[in-house]
Amino acid sequence: MGAHSKGVVHLDAPAVPGADETQAKESKPPAPQRDRYFDSLRALALIRVVAYHTFGWAWAGMVFPSMGIMFGLAGTLMAKSLERPALKVVKSRIRRLLPPFWFWGVFVVLAMLIHDWIPNWEIVYWVVPLGDPPGNAWGEQAWEILWYLRTYLWFVLLSPLLLRVFRLAPLPVLALSLAPILVLNFLWSGPDNRFGTALWDLSTYLFCWMLGFAHRDGVLQRMKPAAVVVLSLAAIGFGGWYAFAHQADFGTYDLDEDPLAQAFWSAGCVLLLMWAKSSFGIDFAWLTRFRRTNRIVTVFNARAVTIYLWHQIALILAVPLIDQFWNVPAFEKYLPLESQWFMFGISWLLIGFFVLSCGWVEDVAAKKKPKLLP
Repeated sequence: MGAHSKGVVHLDAPAVPGADETQAKESKPPAPQRDRYFDSLRALALIRVVAYHTFGWAWAGMVFPSMGIMFGLAGTLMAKSLERPALKVVKSRIRRLLPPFWFWGVFVVLAMLIHDWIPNWEIVYWVVPLGDPPGNAWGEQAWEILWYLRTYLWFVLLSPLLLRVFRLAPLPVLALSLAPILVLNFLWSGPDNRFGTALWDLSTYLFCWMLGFAHRDGVLQRMKPAAVVVLSLAAIGFGGWYAFAHQADFGTYDLDEDPLAQAFWSAGCVLLLMWAKSSFGIDFAWLTRFRRTNRIVTVFNARAVTIYLWHQIALILAVPLIDQFWNVPAFEKYLPLESQWFMFGISWLLIGFFVLSCGWVEDVAAKKKPKLLP
């Protein structure tokens, strides 16, 4: 969710006051270099999320498990950040997350109030989403995506403890991070409330988050290739088998409806992606040669929270907008107004509008100068 970059070696500042301008310029630290491999994965994950919410493809999560990948990337970044004092890091992460959420929430809450929503004390979850924020059925399509922010927030709060435990015994702890979802699925389903829902989501993606720690600490790089491939394929195989074997229970093989299948499928895929990065040093540096593509990846990463929050509203608004196109004879004749792909395209135009008009909040949250585009 946040921006991440490789470590940078800073050159020493001029030792003598009044050193010439050339020396001063040479003494400036180089700009941080972004890891285009991780940036590209995050951009693809966001595109897949929008596509899934547009087309509803049940197979999309198996082709590219976006949420597992995003939690894995966030875990890597968190482990890197925790090289600094933990309290500072947690405060920084919360500060970067909450202002964009509040800004977006003002519009959603006001719209629901206008449409007869009567809130109670649970509206506090619209301030700090430690539990799912409440709302009415009218606004459900907008606020149902907040589970990701809630889960991310809990992982941020728990990370100082999780990282400490992980470093006691990296591989055993990593393996045991799949235990909670097995317990919830087979032994105890947890309480039927906000805490129980959060527990399920945390358990589903705990392994992916811990994989981020493993990548950052070099644990994956030390694993034998054969073991990684066998374990990854075994996890993917079990997740896929469970999803298809329990279609009757969930009404679909969609991983988003089946936490256990999601946990294992995501675990296997993210393990392969993270291990490949560690072992082969993949950085996608070649991407910088393609200016437009590189620019798009940059924008996606700098505006990830904005894109995620506003994409459902873009999809909602696309429907009445396309309805108006039917009133224009030329549009009706030449445009594929009934196609979901057309709706997908219109939604991205609206997402672009929200990035331009609302993305600056992410800059403010990061204590940067607000920009139209990063």
